[in-house]
Amino acid sequence: MSTRSALREHWRVILLAIFIVASLGALFVPQGAGASSTTNLAQNAGPTNLKYGIDLSGGTRIRAPIAGVTAENVNVTSSDQQALRQTVANSLDTSVSNVNPQPATRTVEVYGENVDKAALRSVLQKQGVWTSQSTVRPGVTQQTRDVLVSVLKSKISAAGFAGGTVQTVTNSTGTHFVVVEMPNANRTEVQHLISRRGVVELVASYPDSNGTGQRNVTVATQGSFSYIGPANPAQGPQQPNPYVPVTLKDQAAQNFQQEMNDKGFTTTGVGQCNAPAGQQYCLNTVVDGKVVYSANMGSSLAPTLKNGQFTNDPSFVMTTTNMSQARSLQIDLRAGALPAPLALDKGTSYYLSPGLAGRFKFDSFIAGLFAVFAVSGVVFLRYGEPKVALPMIVTALSEVLIMLGFAAAIQLPLNLSHIAGFIAVIGTGVDDLVIIADEVMSEGGVSSARVFQSRFRKAFWVIGAAAATTIVAMSPLAYLSLGDLRGFAIITILGVLIGVLVTRPAYGDILRLLKTGEN
Repeated sequence: MSTRSALREHWRVILLAIFIVASLGALFVPQGAGASSTTNLAQNAGPTNLKYGIDLSGGTRIRAPIAGVTAENVNVTSSDQQALRQTVANSLDTSVSNVNPQPATRTVEVYGENVDKAALRSVLQKQGVWTSQSTVRPGVTQQTRDVLVSVLKSKISAAGFAGGTVQTVTNSTGTHFVVVEMPNANRTEVQHLISRRGVVELVASYPDSNGTGQRNVTVATQGSFSYIGPANPAQGPQQPNPYVPVTLKDQAAQNFQQEMNDKGFTTTGVGQCNAPAGQQYCLNTVVDGKVVYSANMGSSLAPTLKNGQFTNDPSFVMTTTNMSQARSLQIDLRAGALPAPLALDKGTSYYLSPGLAGRFKFDSFIAGLFAVFAVSGVVFLRYGEPKVALPMIVTALSEVLIMLGFAAAIQLPLNLSHIAGFIAVIGTGVDDLVIIADEVMSEGGVSSARVFQSRFRKAFWVIGAAAATTIVAMSPLAYLSLGDLRGFAIITILGVLIGVLVTRPAYGDILRLLKTGEN
């Protein structure tokens, strides 16, 4: 038989070999520099590239709804968007940043817990944007959920937590939840990171025209900066407090310079943050509406603002009182602000210690090993013929190897639900191989390759029908957000697909060669 003919005849076995080699590469070949980034999943200290979720590595899982309500089917236009935002904020006694009218989706979102839905409806009616189709429901829009997930991922990356994942899930009543999983992190760390919205403003506070009170104007926000440096500790008398170096964008620098000159910060306001009330000139770093530090206009910065040279190099530092605040400020500036807060008190949290997770990992390995030996023993007892049993066991194990390689390639963090799926796939996979072997060896065995192919096709139809049934049954579990059941369903469906498309056909070719000796 020519090489080309042999390749065409045994392409299923060759395909299986390719999958095995690729899986071994994904499992054991060291990953590149990109894999060591903190945005990726936590690297396993073992010899493989497998990643583990909190069930097998320890950590924290927090599940919470987004705090807010949404008025739908309201007549919001671009022209009255800003005015409506201010009116709703005033009527509901909340911040303007908590109100989000969207003309494109005809919605008005109000963020926060215990928002008065009746009051929101009333103010929208008074503004003439409420219609007969308008409704107010708990929760926020899909766009807000997507932005919130993106910002949380950025916060996790900026905070240096490796392996953190964020996703949205939906329960049977239609309530949307955000699920944050952080391997090797305690509950307090995670709650501190995700509980803050992180709205950062640089607010200039200066005397009013009467000299009896203070006026405030926002001179920079998170979107004003082109560069945000790392948090730095205090560095002697010149910089006695922790700080974050920043650089303003061109337009933001021009606006900042103009405000500083117009409000007197570069003349009478230099070094006057500690002056008596009504005479203070302070640059306040405000996070989530709270002043975390009030800084003087420095004597070195003021001249560059006054003579216009500041815009050539619009860099300065934002000061905090301690390193914890500096790190939080850096994270908030880099990641951005959450569009809405999470209602942590209405959610659930779960923490697993790394020691207990290590025991789960070991027990899972033992369970998988036991499943392999149990299946192997039953197969040998059933057939007593190495030509049938050994290829069956090797094929079943190759199926698990391919799935592990796939998990390593996509950096899927393995949890107990996935391990249960792997064990289930071992059992169902061998079931299918037994069907093939029994059908092929019925009626006294096979006498030719043609008889073998006929019987194999008959068995394969049975296997295909069973696989389709399994996929249909597991699809709702894989699609719906049902916690650990989703991981089990995804692994089971993946195993069925790999079996039907790769391993079962390859086993048929191997068995045909061994039983008939015909290529």
